[in-house]
Amino acid sequence: MLLYARLLHFFALFALLAFGPVSCLGSAPEGNYQTASRPDHQLWTKLLQKHVAADGVVNYKAFKSDQKALQVYLSQLSNGIPDPKTWSREEQLAYWINAYNAFTVKLILDNYPLKSIKDLNGKVSVPLVNTIWDDKFFTLGKEKYSLNDIEHRILRKEFEEPRIHFAINCASKSCPKLRREAYTAGKLEQQLEEQTRGFINDPSHNRITPDNPKVSAIFDWFGGDFKKKGTLTDFINRYSKVRIKPGAKIGYLDYDWRLNE
Repeated sequence: MLLYARLLHFFALFALLAFGPVSCLGSAPEGNYQTASRPDHQLWTKLLQKHVAADGVVNYKAFKSDQKALQVYLSQLSNGIPDPKTWSREEQLAYWINAYNAFTVKLILDNYPLKSIKDLNGKVSVPLVNTIWDDKFFTLGKEKYSLNDIEHRILRKEFEEPRIHFAINCASKSCPKLRREAYTAGKLEQQLEEQTRGFINDPSHNRITPDNPKVSAIFDWFGGDFKKKGTLTDFINRYSKVRIKPGAKIGYLDYDWRLNE
């Protein structure tokens, strides 16, 4: 049984890294649109500014006192799911990033206190099969969703925007910091640029030198997303204050899954 679980883990992880989410999760459900009212992301901004520090550390203990307000916002998301035919690309991206982050916070609050989001996995967990990220624990429109549905089936597959990896937050110390404001269509480009630049130049996430760079495991797990317009070095150098030399071997740092509190 242990050998079988390890094999499942290997092949699921290989499918994610080598082929992306297309063969694993399929296409987004059709007809799942309730566009009478777009969500007002201002409430999410108020909650973030109240409970998230400038460095991205979250006060989950205090956040629990605002769970009713959070639920109001989550209900707005559920009742205003994007329609690709009528929403702009920026509106859709902002919606899905906010949804990922807000439902991740809900997941933590519903199970708080805990030391790591990975504590919510089962005893035997296989990536893209039965981890906490595969749990369809929330409803948007008429469909049940998991966090992996949003990240892999929608954000990565439909938008091919590598900077989303620095905007969505997995409630862990090695994750890009949870931004203290909601993502909005009008500011999205600026927000994604700031998140990407801030993460890459943060020495707690990346140790970039010209000859021996050590970077976040995010660049390893989703390497293909960052190589669509050049090499990984090309992508990092667009944002890094320290430029990596061509041909330098890139190493990857261990990921710290402890709760970002």
